[in-house]
Amino acid sequence: MPAEGDPHERTWLAWPTTGYTLGETAEDAEEARETWAAVANATAEFEPVSMIVDPRDVAIAPTYLSRNIDIHVAALDDAWVRDMGPTFVLGDAAADGTRGLGAVDWIFNGWGAQDWASWDNDALVGERVAEWTAAERIDSPIVNEGGGIHVDGEGTVLVTETVQLDPGRNPGLGKNEIEKELFRTLGATKAIWLPRGLTRDSDRFGTRGHVDIVATFARPGVVLVHSQRNEAHPDFEVSRDVIRMLSAETDAAGRPLEVIEVPAPTVLRDGEGWVDYSYINHLLVNGGVIACAFGDERDAQAAAILGEAYPGRAIVSVDARPLFARGGGIHCITQQQPSQN
Repeated sequence: MPAEGDPHERTWLAWPTTGYTLGETAEDAEEARETWAAVANATAEFEPVSMIVDPRDVAIAPTYLSRNIDIHVAALDDAWVRDMGPTFVLGDAAADGTRGLGAVDWIFNGWGAQDWASWDNDALVGERVAEWTAAERIDSPIVNEGGGIHVDGEGTVLVTETVQLDPGRNPGLGKNEIEKELFRTLGATKAIWLPRGLTRDSDRFGTRGHVDIVATFARPGVVLVHSQRNEAHPDFEVSRDVIRMLSAETDAAGRPLEVIEVPAPTVLRDGEGWVDYSYINHLLVNGGVIACAFGDERDAQAAAILGEAYPGRAIVSVDARPLFARGGGIHCITQQQPSQN
């Protein structure tokens, strides 16, 4: 699996169509559509975008989207394509320099068969995207989601014990079994296990600890880490533990990891409890970064840190509060397809 910062062929999204993601009122639905479209349209300024749309929304979705965004029609339960869709990988270079495209099709079961989730349609999205992209489908026997992994493109993968070892996902499997499968499918050679994810994401309506709001690779040997600075927030201790752990780690090449802390927004709670607002949940695109904003005084500081971590890339911020209110962020609703050249 190449690093997210490597060149992309395109980025995939899925249109919000029903349930809690769309919301209970017309105002909720409008907010969801406008936010998904804002991310898609911002991404389309940098690279091609494909949007998966449920048949019921084939007329309405294009009215929100840039004209150059491709539409693919498939039945959907939800709109978190990072998790239900495939994880793209590349083969060895051919004589002409091109690399074969693979699509790892994890088992998707609604983030550990959670009682509020439905996934009959979403479980088929990986197969459909593999067909649309003419990728070689690589079936995996484990339950996993794209938001539960981050790679550096040089053999290192970040995971969390509460996701891949979740009894609702992979009962009876231990670290050795999970690592063998991640190494087989992603080409990784070292897994770094974080103990858990953020507090809100560990509650009933969360993913049970996805890594993509906790830490990510800026480049091989360098990780960006969510840093909650307020001691009143339960993520203060969570982020301290992760920072200490990663600061003592090495990557697959044996390099000590350089840890760059990205301060959390100053807001601590919303109407549902402790927030898990995180600037880590950004998307790298060709020449840019689609970053989370929260209407917070730390938005500018976070954008500046991302600008330094990803030199030469334009930073485009999108208000991610409607996404986090629904259980995810910008990285969660997108999936990059790497260039084969």
